[in-house]
Formats: sequence, C-alpha cells, structure tokens
Amino acid sequence: MTDRNRFRPYDTDRPLMMRCHCGADHAAADHDASITPVVTAGGRSDDDRSYSRDFIEASLVKALLPNEAQRRRFLQAVGANTARAAIASLLPLGALEAMAQEGGKALERKELKVGFIAITCATPLIMADPLGFYRKEGLSVQLNKTAGWALIRDKMLNKEYEASHFLSPMPLAISMGAGSVAQPMRVATVQNINGQAITLANKHRNNRDPKGWKGFKFAVPFEYSMHNFLLRYYLAEAGGLNPDTDVQIRVVPPPEMVANLRAGNIDGYLGPDPFNQRAVYDEVGFIHILSKEIWDGHPCCAFGVSEAFIQQNPNTFAALYRAVLKSAEMARDPKNRELIAKVISPTQYLNQPETVVNQVLTGKFADGLGNIRNVPDRADFDPVPWQSMAVWMLTQMKRWGYIKGDVNYKQLAEQVFLLTDAKQQMKALGQKVPDGAWRKHIVMGKEFDPAKAEAYANSFAISKAAV
Repeated sequence: MTDRNRFRPYDTDRPLMMRCHCGADHAAADHDASITPVVTAGGRSDDDRSYSRDFIEASLVKALLPNEAQRRRFLQAVGANTARAAIASLLPLGALEAMAQEGGKALERKELKVGFIAITCATPLIMADPLGFYRKEGLSVQLNKTAGWALIRDKMLNKEYEASHFLSPMPLAISMGAGSVAQPMRVATVQNINGQAITLANKHRNNRDPKGWKGFKFAVPFEYSMHNFLLRYYLAEAGGLNPDTDVQIRVVPPPEMVANLRAGNIDGYLGPDPFNQRAVYDEVGFIHILSKEIWDGHPCCAFGVSEAFIQQNPNTFAALYRAVLKSAEMARDPKNRELIAKVISPTQYLNQPETVVNQVLTGKFADGLGNIRNVPDRADFDPVPWQSMAVWMLTQMKRWGYIKGDVNYKQLAEQVFLLTDAKQQMKALGQKVPDGAWRKHIVMGKEFDPAKAEAYANSFAISKAAV
C-alpha cells in the first residue's frame, strides 16, 4: 500500500513513527542534507508547507488509531484512500493547516512542563499535545497530570511547572497571597466557559428545591474556584441558605467526587466535567442544574504562567500562547467535538470512557432523570480573559471573607488577566478579536457592573459580613 504522506500514516508495512521531525527514516541530524526546499514568494518553503500538512494528517491518524495493530487492521480492511477520506471528513485538514503559524523568533527554551487536572475544562491545553499544536510551535511540552489544585499551586510556586491549567480565581489569589505566599501569576487565556454542574445523589431526586437542602454536604474542587463561588451564590440566592452555616462545603479533588457521592460522604457537588456526566454514567447521581443556568458564559478554568516566566522567556511564552489559542479555536467549533473527545479520553489524559466525554463536549447527554438533553453550549472554549470576570471573582472573595479590607478591583484584574496580550496574539493569528476590556454580566438574573464592584459585593443579604 503506497502512502504519499512523508510520515506514511496509511502504510501497513511500517509502524507510524516520527524518528525525524519530517517523518522520514533518516536521523534528525541528517534532515537538512536530505531535502532541497523550494522557497516561495511568501518566504516559506514548499517543504515547510508539505511538512505542516503531512504532520497534521499523521497526528490525526495517530490520535484516532494509537494502537499499531488496530491501525493496520483498519487500513487493510478499508484501504488507504477510504481511510484518508474518513480522516478528512472528521476535520478539514486544509483549515487546520491554515491555523498554523511560524513563531519567527528564537525560543529561550523548548522543553516545558505544564500541569493539568484531568477534567474537560483543560481541553485546549490537553488536545494541543496529541494534535501537534505545541510541536508546530517548536515546543516539547510534557503534560503533567496532577492530583489536585493545591499541588498545582505549589508546583507553580516552586517553579516545578513552567505553566499550568489553573482555576480562574487561583492566579488572583496567589498574586494577593490569599491562601499561599504571594507571587505574581498571570492568566493568559480562559480555558473554558460553562461546562460545570450541580450533581446530586440519586436519593435526592425528589428534593430539587435548594430551600430544602439545609444540612447537606457539598464538595467543590478548591476554595479559590468558580465552583465554590457559584455554589455559594446559588445556595444563597436560590435557597436562602448561608453556605457557611446551613450546609457543609468541603474540598474534594475532582477525580474523587463520584466515589464520595457513591459512598454517601457527600450529598452533591458543584464540580467540573466529566465527573458530573460520570455520576450519571455510573448511575450514582443526576445533574440538577448546569452551571450555565446560573451564569451563562461564566469562566471556569484558565491557562496561566508566572510573571517571572513571561519576563525571562518572552518568545517561548508567545509560542505557548499561540499553541493554546489555536487549540482553543479548533475546540470552539462544534464539528470538531467528537474528534476531540476521542483524543483527550485516553489514559494519559482524562482516563474516561469516550462516551462520557463525548456527551459533555457535544452537549447531547443523559441527565440521570430519564431525560436526553441537547445543550450545544454546555461547555465552550472562548479564550478571552475578560477583566470584568476577574472583578466578579474578587467581589465573591470579598463577600465570603477570603480577602479583607479595601480591594483595588480594577488594578488587580488588569495586572492578572492579560486581556491586551490575548487580543494581540489573537489578532496576529487572524482570530476574531472582541472590543472593549469590560463587560456587564448577568448572574441569576442580577446584573453585575464591574465599575460598581464594591457596591455589588456589599449588596447581598447573605454574606460573611452579615453573619
């Protein structure tokens, strides 16, 4: 079987290996001598263009058919042309190739350790690995699956990770020294919007009114999380409950939430997916409400680095920025969601049944109450780090006593959420750039105006200050 792609992903007579970055069997050191590139008028060689196209196609084949025996059986059964057509139907390769862009500046460092928690919030950060977005920017990224958010925080503070998947409020808290020593952290992009839910144990199917939840035990993944702040908001505003006195809220790492629900240690959780859907899949819980029903378009997780890393490695940071933004752009397109679910479900990433991840990303899901719901924007991946979102988080930290005294909301938001940088990078990539720096948001029907942050923080009948 012949294969025109230099990586030869459709060749059944050889394993799909990438000894050299070009995919050929010569050693990497012999690459330059083996080719004669033809430079186009635009300054980019034909070899560069064909390499980009071949690499993307081979990466998709490798992601879809990671097992060599499975790949060969599939190709022998359907033939190379049919396989190639099937791959192209899943993702237009020309469109993905067009998203690639050369950095143009020497990288200060190419090998990076990036932390992540195994949840769908990290989709752009995770999928950039198997789909080759990091490698295309000249980066060798080691994704480090991490057990919990406190460990993520500590490894970033100790510089064991160069960058990380964060909960959006964490860089704000770390920069202020709330819950840890102070160190300037920055949010380069929001990783995801929406994509969370309140999941309850099956025994509470007939107790759906939060007014009846007094005495419940809830889990959230971390104190400085949107999960904690959204749960507290919902309990107070929808149930009239004080989350500090009427219920218990405890920190539980996301991978342990379903087991704790099954064991009866908690009544429910506001947690990240895929663990809401996994509770339904395991028949131990049901989805009470999606987080988008509390605040449609709310941020959840973020991609962040320290200020020191940006200052010391500006070109590397820019390359990493590009990779994550390109990945997020692909993740936003609904037609790519099934493919993405396939490539992020394996053991080294989410380690979840593909059907569970697929239900989360496509928004076609069973809710555990006998319904099949279709909510296409259940999870989305808008990367814009709106500073008004940061201000809302700070108002909730103030409301619940996580920070005390006067808060310079605008200054903190502008320092930590790199909106200007994000817009510059998006514009350079030809992506749509939104206008403005601040937005008004609607949370459970109540408008939040970031220009009136202190008044908003003090406007609630139930708060830590009111206890």
